[in-house]
Amino acid sequence: MTTFDKFRKYVITEFVGDLPPLVVERAEGATITDSSGKSYVDAFAGIAVCNAGHGNPEVLAAAHAQLDRLVHCGTYLYPNAPAADLAELLAKIAPGRLRKSFFGSSGAEANETAIRLAKQFTDRTEFIALYGSFHGRSLATLSVSGLSNRKRRGGPYMPGVAFAPAPYCYRCALGLKPKGCGLACAEAIEEIVRCATSGAVAAFIVEPVQGEGGIIVPPKGYLRAVKDVLDRHGILLIVDEVQTGFARTGWMFAVEPEGIVPDIMTLGKGIANGLPLSAMVTRPEIAAAFKPGDHLSTFGGNPVCCAAALAAINFYRREKIAELSRRKGAWLLCELRRRLKGKKSVGDIRGRGLMVGVELVKDKSKTPAPELAKKVQARCRERGVLVGIGGTFGNVIRIQPPLVISDDQLAKVGDVLCRSMT
Repeated sequence: MTTFDKFRKYVITEFVGDLPPLVVERAEGATITDSSGKSYVDAFAGIAVCNAGHGNPEVLAAAHAQLDRLVHCGTYLYPNAPAADLAELLAKIAPGRLRKSFFGSSGAEANETAIRLAKQFTDRTEFIALYGSFHGRSLATLSVSGLSNRKRRGGPYMPGVAFAPAPYCYRCALGLKPKGCGLACAEAIEEIVRCATSGAVAAFIVEPVQGEGGIIVPPKGYLRAVKDVLDRHGILLIVDEVQTGFARTGWMFAVEPEGIVPDIMTLGKGIANGLPLSAMVTRPEIAAAFKPGDHLSTFGGNPVCCAAALAAINFYRREKIAELSRRKGAWLLCELRRRLKGKKSVGDIRGRGLMVGVELVKDKSKTPAPELAKKVQARCRERGVLVGIGGTFGNVIRIQPPLVISDDQLAKVGDVLCRSMT
């Protein structure tokens, strides 16, 4: 029985997309090799996880060394050095006064923790989130996610959640144009607080760049305008950096160039370069709202995962991976815009760093083209490049490779994607 057959028979899963599943045998850097021996340039990085590259030698060495010392002890029962060292490092690199960390095993767990902590600190129970947002697949995180295709058949969800229009300039929910809108989508939050809530809003949760929603990059000043509204109402700002963090967008954290500091920041994916780890980081006075026994994670702060995270973060910093991501992402955006200019099926090309989206449409009316997106993904795979699909309508090609991808590999990604549009 093949690996694929065993998955079908014994694993509860439906593989995403219509393509026959690719059985991965091994991976290195930005290259994935399947069980038949065929190699691909990985332009999706396990859904934006392996930022330091598959099989990064420094991360592997740190994990191997920790395996020989201590695998598990229950970090919230018994302190251990890797978890303490990682918390210290996060306090050094996080924005503003974000100093205290809580470790979990997934981005959803980090966001669940943030939601609960916000309730306890503010003694409020409501939340505001965005259309097109995605924060995880647990009950609370799906409750604050604005993607119906991720929520179907899972309700009823947590009450007390209001949604605001996303800063999706290509498809503005308010029917406005970017240059003359005055950041109306940010100002709309004021009306949502007044009209769609009971006034007991604990927090607003936002991705600095929406990933699953289709690589939605907010216009400059959006987060600052949002923060101003929140501050007027004493509402916390939770910034979900699970997908954007650790150099993905050209900065260690995507919120950095926005000039604001969140009250709570959640991290995952690239934090340990493939090992299951997440973190929620906040100010000491907010963290103090958790009393002993209020919250815990059995595997959170696992010593092996924390050792891997320390190595990964030190690698990002020493090798200036954020700058690399910024440069390579800018090149890719320019290349795609140049080669796909005037192509009727390409509605928008957008991104920040190595987080790039190409939105496909059927006509000038911007009718989404999800079937074309699937065809483009299949053609790319046939030509040796793996890309993702996302967006509210499933019509956005997502390019989020390991940040160590070589210039030649990135050029191949751009070339194959452009050729696959025909």
